[in-house]
Amino acid sequence: MNTIEHWINGTATSAGSTRTAPVFDPATGKQQASVLLAEASDVDTAVAAASKAFESWGDSSLSQRTRVMFAFRELLVKHEDELARIISREHGKVVDDARGEIVRGREVVEYACGIADALKGSFSDQVSRDVDVHDFHQPLGVVAGITPFNFPIMVPLWMHPVAIATGNTFILKPSERDPSASNFVAQLYAEAGLPEGVFTVVHGDKVAVDAILDHPDIAAVSFVGSTPIAKYVHERATATGKRVQALGGAKNHAVVLPDADLEYAANHLTAAAFGSAGQRCMAISVGVAVGAAGDKLVGILERKAREVKVGPGGDPASDMGPVVTEAARERVVNAVAQGAEQGATVVVDGRGLTVDGHEEGFFVGPSLLDHVTTDMTAYREEIFGPVLAVVRAETVDEAIAIINANPYGNGTAIFTGSGEAARKFQREVKVGMIGVNVPIPVPMAYYSFGGWKDSLIGDSPIHGPAGVRFYTRAKVVTTRWPHTSTSAAAFTFPTSS
Repeated sequence: MNTIEHWINGTATSAGSTRTAPVFDPATGKQQASVLLAEASDVDTAVAAASKAFESWGDSSLSQRTRVMFAFRELLVKHEDELARIISREHGKVVDDARGEIVRGREVVEYACGIADALKGSFSDQVSRDVDVHDFHQPLGVVAGITPFNFPIMVPLWMHPVAIATGNTFILKPSERDPSASNFVAQLYAEAGLPEGVFTVVHGDKVAVDAILDHPDIAAVSFVGSTPIAKYVHERATATGKRVQALGGAKNHAVVLPDADLEYAANHLTAAAFGSAGQRCMAISVGVAVGAAGDKLVGILERKAREVKVGPGGDPASDMGPVVTEAARERVVNAVAQGAEQGATVVVDGRGLTVDGHEEGFFVGPSLLDHVTTDMTAYREEIFGPVLAVVRAETVDEAIAIINANPYGNGTAIFTGSGEAARKFQREVKVGMIGVNVPIPVPMAYYSFGGWKDSLIGDSPIHGPAGVRFYTRAKVVTTRWPHTSTSAAAFTFPTSS
């Protein structure tokens, strides 16, 4: 059976690792590979190689960095199909969905191709007599990313292109559930001309994570995952003086007003709730049906949920693949059962779904729960599976109050034909990313991605201008070129004149 190794200093290596974890094919439920789990000593080796590489890469020209990014971008295009199939085999999502993930990640590479503009400093002439001031940004050094299973390409691509283009070296600790895509990306970087040691992949579990968080030579850590772990990462890494981006969980709501095109809204809610088997941090997991929209909306959602074709990710006919593990499947099954026990109406029940020829796969069908209340487990907990809970509200004000009372604030959406209602919603809702008739409002790469409340621990969003600021530190230089060597110095605090 294939063993997936680390990528350190430009080559695949087992380093000192002896522990492994299984990598499954979610469509069959069978183990297809093993992945090495790093020890703290392996992280030390990776950091040493990255530190050595930073000595030259941190001083490289903007032209060199952007040439690598342009070449890397073209390789991502060239190998898109192969990379999408690698993702599908280990994650379970359908191949077309994996392609979409690659495209959204590639947008950040394209942003990094223009990093020279993002790094331009400012200059102020003659701030005092014969004195000028300018600023510029420099890289931090060795930085790291700890990323989740649900987007094995896109989320890392939201981190390392900006980090590397700004002159840092980057260590990636991907999820051990679907690790192969990260090694493939490492090979593409090497083909693009990135020097050895600038991009490193260390596979592992909590041992590797803690070694990264504690390592004195890692200057910053980017993390995406659940809120409890985001809090842990933020606390432990900041305690050692690191900069931290820590993006947590979500419970994303979509409000549907009676004046909305309900067929349109239901179509997009279905895709947003059940695409990628609901395993997206921006998935819509709560639909808030306002007033007279309720019964009709649920009727359309029921029809569309039953039309979703569930099957292996590699089957072009599949709309939705399996969830990533057997434990994930059981979590979804239990969530639906608890919803029913607590009084929700199970409109569509995906618990009994089996796929012919893949009876051992981690499949669960789309589930639709109606009359969910905010005290139910199906509402309060992040299920991270294909479950859409419908909550009823009488007014848009009540819908906004429901969202604002939720501890998460990652993404939200409103479906309406009213500009007045949409404007009120986007101004009053306490959520970081908002869609108006757009169910999954992931911003483009030249904006930054990040929620509010328990969806973002600390205050550092990811990619875009915020990413450039995160991976660099500024220097401000005040310059005087005196006309003579006899200029008098004052013992009072300096002021401009």
